Formats: sequence, C-alpha cells, structure tokens
Amino acid sequence: MAKAKVKSAYVCSDCGAEHAKWQGQCSACNAWNTLSRVTIGPVKEARVGFAGTAAEIKKLDQIQTEEAPRIGTGLDEFDRVLGGGLVPGSVVLIGGDPGAGKSTLLLQVCTRLARERDVLYVTGEESLQQLAMRAKRLELPLDGLDVAAETRAEMVATHIETNRPEVVVLDSIQVMQMESIDSTPGSVTQVRETAAFFTRLAKQTNTVIVLVGHITKEGGLAGPKVLEHMIDCFMMLDSPAGSRYRTLRGHKNRFGAVNELGVFAMTDLGMKEVANPSAIFLQRGEVDSPGSVATVTWEGTRPLLVELQALVDDVAAGYPKRVAVGLDQQRLAMHLAVLHRHCGITLGDQDVFANVVGGVRINETGADLALLLAVLSSFRDRILPRDLIVFGELGLTGELRPVANGQERLREAAKHGFKQAIVPFANRPKDKLPNMAVHGVQNLASALEVLSRF
Repeated sequence: MAKAKVKSAYVCSDCGAEHAKWQGQCSACNAWNTLSRVTIGPVKEARVGFAGTAAEIKKLDQIQTEEAPRIGTGLDEFDRVLGGGLVPGSVVLIGGDPGAGKSTLLLQVCTRLARERDVLYVTGEESLQQLAMRAKRLELPLDGLDVAAETRAEMVATHIETNRPEVVVLDSIQVMQMESIDSTPGSVTQVRETAAFFTRLAKQTNTVIVLVGHITKEGGLAGPKVLEHMIDCFMMLDSPAGSRYRTLRGHKNRFGAVNELGVFAMTDLGMKEVANPSAIFLQRGEVDSPGSVATVTWEGTRPLLVELQALVDDVAAGYPKRVAVGLDQQRLAMHLAVLHRHCGITLGDQDVFANVVGGVRINETGADLALLLAVLSSFRDRILPRDLIVFGELGLTGELRPVANGQERLREAAKHGFKQAIVPFANRPKDKLPNMAVHGVQNLASALEVLSRF
C-alpha cells in the first residue's frame, strides 16, 4: 500500500494565511518575517454518500429562540465583561501578558463555580501540586473543583464526555496538542486545529470551555488570527507596568457588549473587584498643576472618569515630538493642526506629550476636546478648575460633535462632585442638573471662550 505523501506549507503566525513557498512578507496581512514552515498531514478523500448525515434544513421562524440562563461566576466585574455570565455551549478566550493574573483569576472563578456546579480545570503548564499550593496560598476552597494535568486534546475530550462538567478551563491552548497532527505543541497548525476541535466539542456537549492564550512580544495573541474568529468571546487582561490594578477588556463578544471593561486589584489573596473604578483612575494630586483635566469616557455599558495630562515644552533639538500614551498618537497630531488652523495657536516649535493616568487606554473620540484643553493648559501654564469635566468629539473643521450617552456621562461626573462641564451643544441636558453648570459649545473657538471665563 502506497504511503500518503506528506506536504508542507508556510503559515503566517499573525493571520494564519498559508503560502506555497517562503517569502519575506505575508501577502494577506502584509506582516514581515512571520512565515514558518509547518507539516500538513495527508487529507482523506471524501466520497459522496459517505459524508455522514446531512444537517436538517429548517425555516428561520421554526427555530426556538429561548435564551439559555447564564452561569454567574460570582465576580461581578468578570460577569460584566462576559455580558452577564457564561453562556452554555460557548467558547471564551482570555489572553494577557505573563504574570498578569490569568490563571489566578480563572482559578478563583472555578472554585466559586465548583460550589454549585461541576467544573473541570485542566492545566498543561503546572503540576497538580503547584496548582493546589497556589489555591491554598490564595485561601480558596480546595474541595469541589476537579483538576487534571493533561496536554492531549483527545484525553481532555474523553474526560468531558465522561464526567459532563458544565465549565471547563484549559490553561493554556498553546500547550494542547492533537495526536493526529504531526507538529509541535504551540505551532500554528496545532493551536488552530486544537481550538477548532474544542469549539466543536463545546457546541456538541453544551459545555462552556474557557481557553487561556499567551501574548507575543508585539502584544498580540499568540497563534493565528483566525483563532479569534472561532471563539464566541475574547477578553484581554492588561497589567500596566508598576500598577497593582488589572483591566479586563472584552474585544469580541457574541452575547454581550464589545469593549466592556472590568477592573481588578491584584492582592496577596488574588484578584479583588474594584466596584468604583472612576475613583481609582481619578486620584489626582493634592496640588493642582497646569496640563491636567478630567474627562469621562464610555467603556462598554458604563461611564468611566479618567484624568488626562499634557506637557508642552520647547523643542530641544530636531523635530518636535508628538507622544501619546493611552491615546491615538495620530489623532493628537491631527487635533494640533485643527488648533492651529481654526484658533491660530501654533505649537510647531513645541514638544507635546499626552498621557492617560492609571494605564487606561481610551479607544473612543469623546476625549478629543479634553485632550486639547489639557495641551492648552500646559502651553499657557494655566491651571484648569479642579471641578471641571470635559468631553466631546472634535472635527477637522473645528466643530464639536456630540458623543453617545452624553446624559449618563454628565450624571456620573455630577455624582463624583464635578460642578462645571464643557460639552458639545447637542449633549446639553434636557433638564438642569443639580449643582452643575453645563456649557454647551458648538466649536473649538467657543470652548476656548468659555474656558477664558474661569
């Protein structure tokens, strides 16, 4: 009997695209030096009539749409990012830097769930003794949670089909391997095929499967980009350098809001929820300084108060620098051009630095106006009022556009003691807010005029 020929291909580690031969740049995602050679096993020929039973075709109105009850984890911040809890039959992927606390957070979640449900924690990177020692150090209940040290996907599937747990955690997907695939664990082929295998298993058994993913040195999820398309929910656990706070952000969620944010504090006893993150990220110094202003951004389904800081200084040598931490750097340069064009204020001979305090990253446009006012405050060496809140989107023509959920942002600011606000004209509250003066402006020039009255 002739042996099947083994083929090879070159797969991009960023997007998972396959190429017949090696090349310096991936033609699919344009990334450089990301192609690696993988071995592709022989594909069995499928014959008509032997492909199994075909799926039944139904009318859309015949499908039952009763929503399955979610599984609450006991951690409100974790459930918030999930959209209310775990959905039976879903696949959740959580990524983060080494040491961010992924395993610690999931171990806390599993021990809470194991009080009332069948939960299986599969570790491929630690021994069971190490796992038990960590749980004991965190003072977690050791009874109730089923654990296993396994890296073979087929054996994990056997445990799932035999014991029928409701929730399964695989730590991590990079160490899992399928015996039918001739490649090393962690390779593009193994990660992709293993994730697809567990995704099918979750749908067939109605089991929640949580995958832990590693992060590359570029900050992206290790493995092919197609991994994010397979799963139902993708969350990233960020750990700002030098901070004990961790932010869990949802990047994809088929059952909830995208870009939802959960905040935790890393302590000796594991992750502790931060019920009021605005109070954490708005811890301003006792002495007021120029270049500081508070804004309220919208994260998923709730407002979040943060402090924006800017520093404008003379150019020491060379070209002026434009640096933004936690903000879009290209957007900073664009707004400086708007400031020059429509207000006659030029910063061409100044270095401009902007930062979001607390390590939070703002991905929306509602902080545009606050960013420019912080820059002007530093440039003119003028302290802005401590009780001032600012938000609004800035257009290239100098107009201020309304942002979503403007009323909720103002109410959140008023709850934290802010007395004055500069917002787009369309975001003015219909009813006067108690103890807050709201100034609605239509363009950047009008905002600077209002600011001059303070």
